[in-house]
Amino acid sequence: MAGASAGRWAAMLPAAPPGGASSYTSTAASARVPVPPNDHVLLALPPTAASASVLRSLRSEGVSVSLVSDGIGVLDAVRTRDPALIVIDVDLPGPDQAAVLAAVQSEAPTVPVIAVTPRERRLALLGQLRGDRDDFLVRPFAVDELAARIRLRLRLGPVLENTVLRHGELVVDTEFGDVTVDGQPVALSPTEYALLMALMATPGDVVAPDRLSREVWSDPASPNLVQVYISYLRRKIGAERIRTVRGEGYVLED
Repeated sequence: MAGASAGRWAAMLPAAPPGGASSYTSTAASARVPVPPNDHVLLALPPTAASASVLRSLRSEGVSVSLVSDGIGVLDAVRTRDPALIVIDVDLPGPDQAAVLAAVQSEAPTVPVIAVTPRERRLALLGQLRGDRDDFLVRPFAVDELAARIRLRLRLGPVLENTVLRHGELVVDTEFGDVTVDGQPVALSPTEYALLMALMATPGDVVAPDRLSREVWSDPASPNLVQVYISYLRRKIGAERIRTVRGEGYVLED
C-alpha cells in the first residue's frame, strides 16, 4: 500500500532540480516545549543526524512528533497521521519541493506549515506561504526557536478555524490577511502582521520583547528593533491599542 501511494505521488509531482538537497543543520539542544500531547507535529527534514537530534529534543519535552525524510513521505504522512502542524524543509530529497509544499497545502488546507529554508531562498518562499497560517524559519536555527514557532502556530491553529479574530474594533481575517480598525482597512507589512498576530494570541496579557523576538523574527531581534516595529504598528492600528508595561513588555488592549 505504501509503495502504491508513493508511486501515485511521484507521478503527480515534478522531479527535483539537479544538484540535490542542501544539508540540514541545527545549532542548539533541547528546550522546554509545553505543547498539548494531542497536537501531533510532523517533521519533514532531510535524513541527517541533526534532524534526528531535533526529533529527540522535541520528544524529550513531551511533544507528539514524527519524522519523515523525503517529499513523498510527507505527502503520505499528511493523509495517514492527521498532523496538527507540519514542519517541512524546502530542500527535502525527492520531487521538486515547491510542488510538494503546494500539494501539502492543498491536501491539508487548515493545517499550519513552518517551512525551513536557507537564507538565500527566504524571499522566494514568502510567495508560497498562506498569510498568517504559515511561517518560515531560516536555517541553521536553534531548537528552542523552532519550539517557540511550534507553540505559536498550535496556539493560533484552533482560532484559524473561524478565520476572523476580533479584539474590540480591531478585526483580522486570517484567511486573507485583511486587517480593519474601526471598519477601515489597514495595510500592514509582513513583519507588522506577524507582530500583531503574536500580540493577539494572548490579548490583555503582557508579552515580553524577547518572546516577540523569537516568535516574529527568524533571527532574534534586538529589543530596540521590536520597539521600532511596535511604533510602526501603533501608527497603523492606534497608539492606544498597544500599552507598554515598563520593564516587562507590551499589552494589546481594546
